[in-house]
Amino acid sequence: MAKGLDVGTMNILSARQEGTETVFVQQRNSFVEIEYSDMAEQMLSRSDVLHIRKDDKVYVVGDDALNFANIFNKETRRPMQAGILSSDEQSAIPMMKLIIEQVVGEPQYPGERLYFSSPADPIDTDLSTLYHQKTIESFLNDVGYDAEPINEGMSVIYSELADNSFTGLGISFGAGMTNVCLAYYAVPVMKFSVARGGDWVDEQAAQATGTPVDKVTSIKEDGFELDFQTDVGGVEGALSIYYENLLEYVIKRIVNEVDEEDIEEGLDVPVVVTGGTASPNGFEKLFEDHLTDSSLPFSVSGVSHAEEPLYSVARGALVAARSDEEEPTEEQTASEAEPER
Repeated sequence: MAKGLDVGTMNILSARQEGTETVFVQQRNSFVEIEYSDMAEQMLSRSDVLHIRKDDKVYVVGDDALNFANIFNKETRRPMQAGILSSDEQSAIPMMKLIIEQVVGEPQYPGERLYFSSPADPIDTDLSTLYHQKTIESFLNDVGYDAEPINEGMSVIYSELADNSFTGLGISFGAGMTNVCLAYYAVPVMKFSVARGGDWVDEQAAQATGTPVDKVTSIKEDGFELDFQTDVGGVEGALSIYYENLLEYVIKRIVNEVDEEDIEEGLDVPVVVTGGTASPNGFEKLFEDHLTDSSLPFSVSGVSHAEEPLYSVARGALVAARSDEEEPTEEQTASEAEPER
């Protein structure tokens, strides 16, 4: 067995293979702080709400955090910011550890192979992803996995471009970052990220309309469409404006970063877009229109949108892990079969 893990700013997802089916486990990468009481903790435990207690506070973590934030009129807090562990959030590491352990579970045998997504260093800020990457790797190795990072854009290519010999341009529009990777036959020739994604869109729309960010996020996730028929002045109109600005920004960076020498002459490059931020209806058409109007130094054979954009990175990490996994030894198998005492 092997597993893939998408470590995203908004969501953390794992993927594993069961027969012919790929099984995903997902948790929202956020938490909210509430006052501790014996009754509150008892109710949370009885309701199977993911939480931890620290001193006189209780932290509700994962999918339930947004619900509790709305009930108590609080903003959720994020362990990650701009695609990596947040340096401004003191509780980032214990919260991330709890969510990751909940999503991946225990390995089926010691040293089970697991690939986890890691962003490329952004070209538009001085942020380094190394500390983030090594911290996540340490979490997973402590649980008992043999963990290996994989570039997030490369995960998209593993997930979506198998029929094209893992050749093409993969773009993952996440919450904290947008990751871009160009690969030939599963070998990356260009990879980078930009420090803009869905969070940037939400924050700009919130600031423009005077709406809380969590409210903007809820509107975006509740059937929002990029049809540009919404009234100007509302949240959906602001979201449309900043979505278009994000796409223009990303495409401009691709044009600047692609080296013509990296492109085989006469090759038509397929482009695939994915990620939670790419989920709204109309995203693919808007992206293709802007890409067509750009001055890319190569021909595009087509733009496709992952059928399940939220799961694409986790699925690609699983493909990489399965291709690299080794069969468990007899000792590992015996260890797995031993009953707990």
